[in-house]
Amino acid sequence: MATTVETARGAKVNALGLDKNAYKAAPSTLCKGCGHDTISQRIMNVAWELGLDQTQVVKMSGIGCSSKSPAYFLGWSHAFNGVHGRMPATATGAAVANRDLTVIGVSGDGDTASIGTGQFKHAVRRNVPMLYIVENNGVYGLTKGQFSATADLGQKLKYAGVNNLPPLDICMEALAANATFVARSFAGDPRQVESLLRAAFSHRGIAVLDIISPCVTFNNHDDSSKSYSWGKEREFPLNELNFIPDYAEITIDAAYKGELQVEMHDGTKIMLKKLDPNYDPTDKLNALRVLEEARQKQQFITGLIYVSEKERPDLHELLQLVDTPLAYLPEEKLRPSREALAELLATL
Repeated sequence: MATTVETARGAKVNALGLDKNAYKAAPSTLCKGCGHDTISQRIMNVAWELGLDQTQVVKMSGIGCSSKSPAYFLGWSHAFNGVHGRMPATATGAAVANRDLTVIGVSGDGDTASIGTGQFKHAVRRNVPMLYIVENNGVYGLTKGQFSATADLGQKLKYAGVNNLPPLDICMEALAANATFVARSFAGDPRQVESLLRAAFSHRGIAVLDIISPCVTFNNHDDSSKSYSWGKEREFPLNELNFIPDYAEITIDAAYKGELQVEMHDGTKIMLKKLDPNYDPTDKLNALRVLEEARQKQQFITGLIYVSEKERPDLHELLQLVDTPLAYLPEEKLRPSREALAELLATL
């Protein structure tokens, strides 16, 4: 792991001689208080601390509020914003074309758990070498707050009504697809998020990190004086305008023990529960049991849920790729000669 050093003027720089500002990008256009922004900050902190060479990083995303966030961190890196649910496929292509790249995939619960479920599962089973972050808020925030596939059963939203479907658990889905690294955290617990990011960056193969990231805009109670419904019933609009209030970021005391109830901006509450210090993250059956018990109790288990003791070959090894990235191979190495093709056809 890279270390930071002090310059003559006292400014901290990493092993590449860069300060933290070098790992920033465009200003965020997300709602004030959105959990996605604090996740971006955590990524910047860890990437700077590890001395990550941004020019050898590619950020992949799909569609949604979460998929906008790669524009807000690691501004010197490469990036590709694909269509809805197809981030895993484009990330797979980038990883195959250039094995020297560090691949960071940022997705949301809609992008991954709804339209992109199949792509997500196949990226996991192929063990694509990448960090796969799901910024999970239970709604489609970019398209006015419909329920996503991770929304709680019975959850009520003003415009979406009552959710009558059980949620998909992203960590459980990753385990079922034989992921070798599965973790969950909460955007308001920066210390834990950064610890898990450090571990994920060092993992060989796919590292799935499901981060509960509150939506400050669409989870509003009708009875709340800060809700849109309260204001709409008591105003005389002159024109149609959209305004998102400035919310404070939700943070928690990372030193909490056992369970912790966290109140969201709209008055709803979620229950966080850290894994026991004696929890064995290498026991897959126990990991599934713990996730199922947490689902029944409506708890969010946080921490490293599962990491495989047995090393699975990653996608590069499965495809038997050469050490030189395919993107750097000359044409004569990538394209067979006419004679070689004729020889192959003669054997068919």
